[in-house]
Amino acid sequence: MDQIRITGGLPLKGSVAIGGAKNAALPILAATLLGGGECVIDHVPHVRDVVTMRKLLAMLGVKVQEEGARVRLDAGHVQSIEAPYELVKTMRASILALGPLLARLGEAKVSLPGGCAIGTRPVNLHLKGLEMMGAEIQVEHGYIHAKAARLKGARIDLDFPTVTGTENLIMAACLAQGTTSLHNVAREPEVTDLCAFLIKRGAKIHGRGTDTITIEGVKELHGAGHWVIPD
Repeated sequence: MDQIRITGGLPLKGSVAIGGAKNAALPILAATLLGGGECVIDHVPHVRDVVTMRKLLAMLGVKVQEEGARVRLDAGHVQSIEAPYELVKTMRASILALGPLLARLGEAKVSLPGGCAIGTRPVNLHLKGLEMMGAEIQVEHGYIHAKAARLKGARIDLDFPTVTGTENLIMAACLAQGTTSLHNVAREPEVTDLCAFLIKRGAKIHGRGTDTITIEGVKELHGAGHWVIPD
């Protein structure tokens, strides 16, 4: 077994810069798909999944400009609905593109990370929630294909508080017609940070930080700036 031996007794001094949280940055980047207008995201960590998410957004038509820990994004001309397996096979967070694309464009085709079947995996809760909002969903050949003329608000009770499921449904509900109430949602800091960003963009979200979140759908979101919470 590998060991690390530390000899103490010496005073510590100095400072360490803590980067932004990957699990907060990923849904915030995905949320830029919900509307046009420039979004300036600061404190973005430079890790593999974030790089992959930026590549995915660019492939979908988002203008992406990286400036160190700052990323400028404008999704005003997004037209593609597909997140291909070849790009997102190593990133489970690719499922976060499903809700925004479906809500914004009325259709989304997102690869299951690793091509895995859904079965009882948490991704099934994403799909059940979207179906309750009126989406028609097929899963075949390793892809989730969802369609909806416009999502409609609904009461959704999650079987357990999945983080990415909560994030996906919050994003989808932002542009849905009517009011959506999500119950037994995840209360992790990254969920609260996503809500903060969406509210800056014009979303009407109530109850962040609790196990029940209510979203009043709006017609469109605008650009905004945001600083990702630290890791």
